[in-house]
Amino acid sequence: MSFFSKEIGIDLGTANLLIYVKGEGVVIDEPSVVAIDANTRKCLAAGQEAKDMLGRTPGRVLAIRPLKDGVIADFEVTEIMLNFFLKKLELKGMFKRPTILICCPSNITSVERNAIRDSAYRAGAKKVYIEEEPKVAAVGAGLDISKPSGCMVLDIGGGTTDVAVLSLGEIVSSNSLKVAGDTLDKDILKFVKEEKKLLIGDRTAEDIKKRVGTAWKGSRHDAIEVSGRDLVTGLPHTITLTSEQIEESMRESLQEIVRACKTVLEQTPPELASDIVTRGIVLTGGGALLHGIDELLRNELHIPVYVADNALRCVAEGTGVMLENLHLVE
Repeated sequence: MSFFSKEIGIDLGTANLLIYVKGEGVVIDEPSVVAIDANTRKCLAAGQEAKDMLGRTPGRVLAIRPLKDGVIADFEVTEIMLNFFLKKLELKGMFKRPTILICCPSNITSVERNAIRDSAYRAGAKKVYIEEEPKVAAVGAGLDISKPSGCMVLDIGGGTTDVAVLSLGEIVSSNSLKVAGDTLDKDILKFVKEEKKLLIGDRTAEDIKKRVGTAWKGSRHDAIEVSGRDLVTGLPHTITLTSEQIEESMRESLQEIVRACKTVLEQTPPELASDIVTRGIVLTGGGALLHGIDELLRNELHIPVYVADNALRCVAEGTGVMLENLHLVE
């Protein structure tokens, strides 16, 4: 390793992009949103600044989320975004090109995997490694996955939920589904539209989820005032929503996540299953912060459930640990 080459870990998430620089920790933690000029295709803003523009831009400006369901939906824009953030780190010029380790969902196709790799090379990487998200999340959550005993991780992101049982540093059984944070936002949006006849935006839906949402019935009794456009009159209108209503709107999707966990447990060898009964499941990702999600899983699966301390940054911090041990990745 020459002194000049930087090593970088990237958690290329549907909702957030985190960049870890070896020796410095997580240096960038911003929403995966880019605002570009529709005519010139120039990047006007990225990250939080661009997220604030979502749903609020004039015609000439497009605010785009280039990743959908954990995979790249818009290559050109993903590249613009990677370039923007890598430039922000000021890695080029003074340093040689960086070595990059990127995380991806566990069941993406080889075509999608190559696409991620190409984007990183075009953004200026010297060498690119790709690792599976649940594995990196487990490492970031502080689990020792190298031993011959089972660890189970449930990583609920913005676009995908990954469930995996790991042993000896590898994934033994896993499942990845496209039901995650964004799905829950859409459920809330749909509920408010159909039941309350009010149109709200994605950002408002996410806000409702964070402030009054819960996954476990009866564990939270909060209310929130929400404003949007009344579908009947077409005028702005405000209503009150309760935690109970939000839990009900998300129930179906949360059950899918529970089913995915059950499927993975059913495919797990008995010896490892007995380890998981004692060690439990570790929750990572933004979805782990949803109120009552640990309670729901504990009651459905009858095993201990823990939320990782640094749930949002597990994957990024895991890339850091992996960069320290690149010889194992190779």
